[in-house]
Amino acid sequence: MGNKQLLMKVITSILLITCALPAAAVSAEDGEKAKQGLKLATKQHALKQLELPDPAARFVYDSGLDFTYPDAVRGIYVTGPSAGGSKMSELTQLVESTDLNAMVIDIKEDHGNITYKPEEGSPYEDIAENYIDEPRKMLEELEEKGIYPIARVVVFKDTMLAEERPDLSYTKNGEVWVNGRGEAFVNPFMKEVWEYNVEIAKQAAEMGFEEIQFDYVRFPEGFGNRDDILSYNQGEYADLEMESVQKRVKAVTDFVAYAREELKEYGVDVSVDIFGYSATITEAPNIGQNFSKISSNVDVISSMIYPSHWGPYFGISKPDTEPYRLVSEYAKVENEVLDKLEDRPTSRPWIQDFEAPWLYSGPTKQYGKAEVEEQIRALEENGIHEYLIWNAVNSYSPNVDYTPMN
Repeated sequence: MGNKQLLMKVITSILLITCALPAAAVSAEDGEKAKQGLKLATKQHALKQLELPDPAARFVYDSGLDFTYPDAVRGIYVTGPSAGGSKMSELTQLVESTDLNAMVIDIKEDHGNITYKPEEGSPYEDIAENYIDEPRKMLEELEEKGIYPIARVVVFKDTMLAEERPDLSYTKNGEVWVNGRGEAFVNPFMKEVWEYNVEIAKQAAEMGFEEIQFDYVRFPEGFGNRDDILSYNQGEYADLEMESVQKRVKAVTDFVAYAREELKEYGVDVSVDIFGYSATITEAPNIGQNFSKISSNVDVISSMIYPSHWGPYFGISKPDTEPYRLVSEYAKVENEVLDKLEDRPTSRPWIQDFEAPWLYSGPTKQYGKAEVEEQIRALEENGIHEYLIWNAVNSYSPNVDYTPMN
């Protein structure tokens, strides 16, 4: 019904009500008051009926692709070179031929490069590695095969941006600070960094990705021990009357909340990767991660619980050698923490399908079918049905039963 038709219908209804009032029921004065009140009510009602919702509130971006959220996301990690190269057909076949159903694909990777070529004139042209020639075509093929696509965006680990904009990073003796692996980070206190990364996330959503996964949402490891030797800007957080640890936690949490709000109109889920041990302590003070606060601002929380990444923990002296036990003990703790949240996100941990030779002086514990299945089974037994599998070079163990509890 058009607006004019609607207005006429409302006015007609009010006039009919007016004509139906008995003449003896009111005095002339009361009748005039009633008439004026009726006019006002008519006008207000008509305006209310014609009022349109705020365009910003009703807009949801439509990429034109249609993906169905799986019964439970079971995914693998895919690098930009793999996604844009010959290996993609092998990985797609793996997902299609098993109970896997999702891929986490690098859109902005660990060095700070994006993995596709943006539009000409884009501010991201200089950081583009054209690994994925046609991201839209890739997503259309995933849609056809029913593979759920997740875009991985690495946030605060970004050597490219740090070198280009030292003012957004940390410096020492006038040079951009790097860690022991030669990696530079950018500063979570700086909102320009937030905007820079969220704009990339929006591009991924426009391509057709169903979910944005933010990784390295934190300060550098051991930052608390370097705080007094590095030069950096605290931006709007400088004047807050709180300890440095709480400033770091607030900045990281605020970024996650900001990203989720900015991406609402794109209809995508937002997920964050987080260190597994963050769930076992109140907060990770050096890096600014508070598991509960981050979890309260995302749709999905993905703890990195690779057995190789734990020292002695949960009473297990060598967690890498006991994947089932490590994952099971972790899952119990995570469930307790998430159960306390008013709006609990989906738990979708990262598990391990790789070896960790750096942990051993002798033979290295091998990871294959049994070890991957043990981790999945441990999650399932604790009511966690979703997971992602990490292998840095995308070489996944053969013959794995990805739903071993079925």
